[in-house]
Amino acid sequence: MAKKKVNALDLIQKIEKLTKERMTSPEVVQLDQFRDFRNKVEPRTILIIEDDETMRTALKRIFESDGLQTRLASDGTELSVIMDEITPDLILMDIGLPWINGFELAQLLKEHKEIKKIPLVFVSGQASDEDLKRAFAIGADDFIKKPFEIDKLRKTVQALLKINGS
Repeated sequence: MAKKKVNALDLIQKIEKLTKERMTSPEVVQLDQFRDFRNKVEPRTILIIEDDETMRTALKRIFESDGLQTRLASDGTELSVIMDEITPDLILMDIGLPWINGFELAQLLKEHKEIKKIPLVFVSGQASDEDLKRAFAIGADDFIKKPFEIDKLRKTVQALLKINGS
């Protein structure tokens, strides 16, 4: 007798439905446990747009060690291929990019109907008061100055993924 392959997405949806039904019962399931399970089955993806290869690789290692998937771009020209393949759960971007700077690129992304909902965090060595104002005016969710504390970066990303997660 052939076994039917389990569709992970269907399973997650059934678990979600059952969890919501039981939220009012005394045996409340902790949402963090559910999110951890969901992230194992359906990992979150961070798009890292950074022109410095060493920094790109370091950011990739940080987030992949946390169980997140990463996609990397060195500038705006590489985005069309990536965005055709995936919709990231969060975008991490430098300001000092070649060809089109991070502010210009972020403005274009935030003007797009579906992409504007994706959390955006600038990670940059440029961090004047004017840069911060401009970043938040464009729609950035946070701004982290280089050099940064890895724990602060991780906490920021995790908080934004939880806020914007389902």
